[in-house]
Amino acid sequence: MFRIKICGITRVEDALMVAEAGADAIGLNFCPISPRYVSPESARRIADAVRDHVTCVGVFVNPAEEEVRAVVSDVGLDVVQLHGDEPAELAAGLSRWIPVLKAFRIGPEGWKPAVEYLSHFERLKGLMRQVLFDAREPGQYGGTGKIADWDALKGYPQASWHPPFILAGGLTPENVASAIKALHPYGVDTASGVERSPGRKDPDLVARFVREAEASLEAHPPKWPRP
Repeated sequence: MFRIKICGITRVEDALMVAEAGADAIGLNFCPISPRYVSPESARRIADAVRDHVTCVGVFVNPAEEEVRAVVSDVGLDVVQLHGDEPAELAAGLSRWIPVLKAFRIGPEGWKPAVEYLSHFERLKGLMRQVLFDAREPGQYGGTGKIADWDALKGYPQASWHPPFILAGGLTPENVASAIKALHPYGVDTASGVERSPGRKDPDLVARFVREAEASLEAHPPKWPRP
């Protein structure tokens, strides 16, 4: 799937810059209340500009299955990221059609709710390629810049049906190397940590983030095989 994702892309020029910097995925946000929302029409133009170079991930919050299928078809997405409170039944159904990444907002209970969800998902015979751990902020679904509770994520299990995890939540060029060293995630994801303003990426911050993440992922490889 991917190792370094820059999420909340809203412009073609930013997508091209992110691909040039070496990230291997971009996130296109289809949550209408997000400041990083893009319409399917705009997302198609962005995806068309970079689809030969990066994985195009569509980020959805509590969507209907028909909405996801329509946007995937219209935009030409590679991966669906479910970033809300979606039931395992929706994720399992979609996963038989397109690669699915489920996001979990981490609180004091850590990864345990995610594993309970994944256990149910496994019984439904879905295929989860990766999960994403983000910071929990009441009333919000992500992109807040709040740092996830790294200690609460330690000990995430490694059974064959536990997908590799992507770390998000307040990651910046300054802390991404430390986060990778502490948790050995499969990959990392950032939005606000490399922005001038919501949806407008800073080329210097993106380049530094990718450089720091690449070096640390090489030095501290994940504990899971490639999904």
